[in-house]
Amino acid sequence: MAWVMERQAVTTHKASGIVNDANDWAIETMGNPRYPLELLQRVIIVSLETMSIVRGLPELDI
Repeated sequence: MAWVMERQAVTTHKASGIVNDANDWAIETMGNPRYPLELLQRVIIVSLETMSIVRGLPELDI
């Protein structure tokens, strides 16, 4: 889950000085300070659902 927060962090490229701010180009973040938390919650839900689906799959015969 750390990668979600890493992707939302404002960073500056050392060599070029270019600032990368997800809030500048992601429409769904504009005016929504809760977006990072909501994104993290969605990732958690998808991860839990994926685990449930994988557990329900039959064993592979290799």
